Amino acid sequence: MNNTELINKMTLQQKAFFMSGKSTWETVSYEELGIPSIFLSDGPHGLRKQEGAADHLGLNASLKATCFPTAATIANSWDEELGEEIGRSLGAEARNSDVHVVLGPGLNIKRNPLCGRNFEYFSEDPYQAGKMAAAYTRGIQENGVVACPKHFAANSQETRRMTVDSIIDERTLHEIYLTGFEIAVTEGKAKSIMSAYNKVNGVYVNEDKELLRDILVDKWGFSGFVVSDWGGSNDHVLGVKNGSHLEMPSTGVNGAAEIVAAVQNGQLSEAILDERVDELLTIILETSRHATNKSERTFKLHHEVAKKAARESIVLLKNEENILPLQADESIAIIGDFAQTPRYQGAGSSVVNPTKLDSTLELIDSYPLNFKGYAQGYKRSSTSDQSLISEAVALAKKVDTVLLYVGLDEISESEGLDRTTLSLPENQLALIAAIAEVNPQIVTILSAGSVIDMSWDTASKGVLHGYLAGQAGAGAMLDILTGKYSPSGKLSETYPVDYWDLPSAKDYPSSTNQAIYQEGPYIGYRYFETANKSVKYPFGFGLSYTDFEYSDLQISETGISCLIKNSGTVAGAEIVQFYVSCQSDAIYRPSKELKGFKKLFLEVGEEQLVELPFDDKTFRYYNTATKAWEIESGTYHLLVGTNVQDIRLTGSIYQSGKQVPLPYNPTAISSYFTAAVENSSMSEFELILGRAVRLTPFTKGQTLTINDSISQLAYAKSWLARAVYQILNRILKQSKKKGKPNLNVLFIYNMTFRAVSKMTDGLMSFAMMEGLMVMINGRFWFGTKQLLKATRMNRKRQKQGI
Repeated sequence: MNNTELINKMTLQQKAFFMSGKSTWETVSYEELGIPSIFLSDGPHGLRKQEGAADHLGLNASLKATCFPTAATIANSWDEELGEEIGRSLGAEARNSDVHVVLGPGLNIKRNPLCGRNFEYFSEDPYQAGKMAAAYTRGIQENGVVACPKHFAANSQETRRMTVDSIIDERTLHEIYLTGFEIAVTEGKAKSIMSAYNKVNGVYVNEDKELLRDILVDKWGFSGFVVSDWGGSNDHVLGVKNGSHLEMPSTGVNGAAEIVAAVQNGQLSEAILDERVDELLTIILETSRHATNKSERTFKLHHEVAKKAARESIVLLKNEENILPLQADESIAIIGDFAQTPRYQGAGSSVVNPTKLDSTLELIDSYPLNFKGYAQGYKRSSTSDQSLISEAVALAKKVDTVLLYVGLDEISESEGLDRTTLSLPENQLALIAAIAEVNPQIVTILSAGSVIDMSWDTASKGVLHGYLAGQAGAGAMLDILTGKYSPSGKLSETYPVDYWDLPSAKDYPSSTNQAIYQEGPYIGYRYFETANKSVKYPFGFGLSYTDFEYSDLQISETGISCLIKNSGTVAGAEIVQFYVSCQSDAIYRPSKELKGFKKLFLEVGEEQLVELPFDDKTFRYYNTATKAWEIESGTYHLLVGTNVQDIRLTGSIYQSGKQVPLPYNPTAISSYFTAAVENSSMSEFELILGRAVRLTPFTKGQTLTINDSISQLAYAKSWLARAVYQILNRILKQSKKKGKPNLNVLFIYNMTFRAVSKMTDGLMSFAMMEGLMVMINGRFWFGTKQLLKATRMNRKRQKQGI
């Protein structure tokens, strides 16, 4: 241990308290021992440090901070150096705000585009997500601030996020859902990790020894601390025993009392507790030493970084007849509410109070455009208003080109709420159709944090997607529209022709507390490419104002190289993508897998050599028979292109692997060998899973447990409990109707009953919640008696301590 002498001075009670928070955002301090408190803050794309009393639900306003583009946006830049620069800026602001741990970046895999939190996550591809997360992590930690990649792992839906059990076969878990975190830890050297709310294969992540110790520590060499998502600690003792360090937020005396009792009765070894204290203490002491090192970086500088980041991430999806860039002499109209009031970030715990916020209408006069007027076009919610459409149509008739700003509104993308459709709001679709009837010269500018249905794009000659571009996104978009810069972003997720083309669509979000990952590794492009199914826009797609030529692929034992030339008429950046393909009769595989990428800027006529080295992930697959990464002997095709479908250069190399047992009987799981997973049977899935699946559907009058979600009050035996559900559901529907998510209700709606005892700073104990569960399950008076008794005991404990 690193801190043996200090730990020997701590009492058992002090060690126990150290495993939970002191408050909503702070760790416990022991000043007499020289142990300071450190402050943790939300911050995937900007700090959310609250003013005054802190609360996880965001009731109190946060301090001003730079709102950078969200992770879903920056992933489209494919630029690791840019990720590091954003990370440095985040770390600098954290240091200047006395924040020691930035709770980000988020890198969960986008299993399905309806996940309401996809705007916080990088990619559908684990390699790209991991590389970008590692870049953020390095940048943040340059400032002596700790980065905390999240949510580890397989956190793929917001609906009942605290109760859902992600049922995933072992190979898919390692190859798809853990690889990004592996890269963030091994390459980014992350000093903390946030465990997810959900279970994986029946075990809560925050107490999963295989994930937290066997993989995270023993295999990846992680030497930091694990913090629970807020309210996400289930069994605190088991969590500490199996590798979790910090239960957040404060649970008052109760969490510490559980630890003390477990040590005293032999359930938890004090030696294990000392290990966890030592691991957490090491990071706290190291981080606190940097506390006085303030950064000289300014909000003004960070605003420019945010603008650059947004600009590099804009994706040009369509440019018929070279409608873009705009010409100075053509008259333009701007239509759409987002041009006046930007949609620049998602909703939830990541909401940032920006230092400034640019809007298109405020900036338009500083660009060389013949601007003739603005029309709102639609209301922020999906409420129809024909007068707004009529006003917009009248304006569109008077100009050469229409800049149409549309996208998803705030209620569409929020933590705690999954989307119900890929479609744009109906009133926006009506506006697009109406404008197209009177003026075919339309350039659509999109604001959305995830995949949307694009069937309407036939009405536009130009489509620019800015995703959620942060506080400086408006100016970045005008830079691209006017040709000041050439667009260089490329999609980090696949846009399907139809939502139902996705293999996960048939049960997303899951209709029970079990999410069955029946599609296996066939996520995003891995599915569409292998199943040879058409898409609207492929993974890695993005147009430019210039052209690039690929040539001279060279292959060695250590990597590949090729030449890239800007053969067009303007300077621009290209993103070179490297995929590997291996045909195998013994191991089912996606037909292409991303194994490298590089972004480079080229002047007109300039040519550069791009080198993409092989690494330990280039040829590997996870073998469930050997429980290890293996290389299958065979010929591997090396594919270099501008997106997953547009492959410009090809070559091959033979790799020799070890003779190892093979895990599959191909004839028994033919759906996985042909990628026909949309039709795979449960029996096939059970073969790759290695066990039977027993689904537990919701039923009226069912007995609820303390680990069920509050939304499941709809099925409770007690009429009073069902009435509480109706009230919550009514409030939730009202917030949706208004177009503004009620974050507090969303959090409560998906929270477990158990989490109430974890989120109230000791006000509610576990025993009190057990009494409440008896009431909910129909024994009102008996439960009331139990609740009152537990309340008296809890008050006594809070006053007297352990």
